[in-house]
Amino acid sequence: MTQIANSSALDLSAQRCLKNLAPAALIEHAIAAGEGRLAANGALVCLTGDRTGRSPTDKYLEDTPDIHDKIDWGKVNQPITPDRFDRAVQIATEHLNAEARLFVFEGWAGADTDHRLGVRVVTEQAWHALFASTLFIRQGSASDAGDGSWKHDWTIINAGRRHLTAEEQAELGVESPLLIVQSMAKRTVVILGTEYAGEIKKSIFYALNFDLPEQGVFPMHCSSNVANNDAENVALFFGLSGTGKTTLSADPDRALIGDDEHGWGPNGVFNFEGGCYAKCIKLSKEGEPQIWDAIKFGSVLENTVIDDETRVPDYDDGSITENTRVTYPVEYIPGAVIPSIGKHPNNVIFLTADAFGVLPPVSKLSPEQAMYYFVNGYTSKLAGTEAGVTEPVPNFSACFGAPFMPRRPTEYAEMLAERLKKHNADVWLLNTGWTGGPYGTGKRFSLKYTRAMVHAILDGSLASATFTPDPVFGLPIPNAVPGVPSEVLLPRNTWADGAAYDTQAKKLAAMFRENATKFAMGNAVMGAGPKG
Repeated sequence: MTQIANSSALDLSAQRCLKNLAPAALIEHAIAAGEGRLAANGALVCLTGDRTGRSPTDKYLEDTPDIHDKIDWGKVNQPITPDRFDRAVQIATEHLNAEARLFVFEGWAGADTDHRLGVRVVTEQAWHALFASTLFIRQGSASDAGDGSWKHDWTIINAGRRHLTAEEQAELGVESPLLIVQSMAKRTVVILGTEYAGEIKKSIFYALNFDLPEQGVFPMHCSSNVANNDAENVALFFGLSGTGKTTLSADPDRALIGDDEHGWGPNGVFNFEGGCYAKCIKLSKEGEPQIWDAIKFGSVLENTVIDDETRVPDYDDGSITENTRVTYPVEYIPGAVIPSIGKHPNNVIFLTADAFGVLPPVSKLSPEQAMYYFVNGYTSKLAGTEAGVTEPVPNFSACFGAPFMPRRPTEYAEMLAERLKKHNADVWLLNTGWTGGPYGTGKRFSLKYTRAMVHAILDGSLASATFTPDPVFGLPIPNAVPGVPSEVLLPRNTWADGAAYDTQAKKLAAMFRENATKFAMGNAVMGAGPKG
């Protein structure tokens, strides 16, 4: 018996728990239990039920005196009392204790052995254990650079099939049968009512985002890669789901460090995970060959439609959700850095999917602009990434990851600014959203052009270009980028109706100015925002 919270014990006796099974064994259990089936490419295909994205409005944090003043309480960080947290633990524990068999994963979050957490995931579904063993770092794997020992820091009690009753909702003070609740004091996460596996990984990211700043590590919602021929040429790609973190960091000319979550510590950057979690809607071998080839035995496809007879995935079919996903070990990407540790970055790229279609595709930011655009974190929530989002919605997400940031945004922004100055890194804003008009009228920027811009940033050539400030946003736009038509660089030129562009640009600029008032920033940073 292992004590999880003050009043509830989860039965982890060896007779009923299958611990740290190999991927092949977990796949066999999942298929036998009807949790998934094999696609023609060897991936396990699973469904996540009625929740096919994260449920941030159903996420709560236990409010205790030792953390209260450190948390940015609000719509993102919703408080729950300790007694209600313990009651949620009890509900999940009683459900799992009634199961004949449980699956347990014990591994790591954090490739840097000086700054990592030992994670235990307890779940009733084999495919969730496979997900955990892919997204976290398996003990003894190539990604595990430790001495072979394991310590227990965090527990995830995943009872996703157990929905709260109306009476339990009233008792807990929530309005949904779904609940994700976390305690920094008890170092425990409870998941109820959702089978969406992304809640497993993001709960530990949330924990790291609280813990690591006190260790002198800046936690980041970003991907990272490094040039194949230059270990000093490290890049970071910040952005919310669907903006291109995974796609743009999977580059045959560069080695992948990680695709989603990293720390920037005293010695450089390190991946929090042992795998990747990529969107695969509209995936093609031509457009994203590395991700395409990574979908094989040992990977998990979520909510992806496959042909009943041939079992071939149809990546263009979004009938279940636009948020179709694939999970695979980082070593499935050829040449990935293992263990996933890199040096200090010299280029930092903020990715935004602008649904208004008015931001330039690429611009070079001053230090003040870097602070301004990081704290505001403008992008668009893309279809399916959260429950209820069916089309792109303009959104400000502080630090390009507000749902995962328990501390105040300015605390993270100050950590970024300190590191940018110390390591003389260039910062860029890259719009992977719409051009020629807003969503519904315009079209997404060509991936071919976006990759050309990224290559020009990372080979150093774009830093020496000449730039012209955007008249509304003040963003320095390069006058030329190799391989990109000049008219694409100036967003107004791509619109058929220039007056309509002006209206949309002024609307977004006003939204920026209004959102920026939420943050305590100096005059220089506030003055780096839109002028129009």
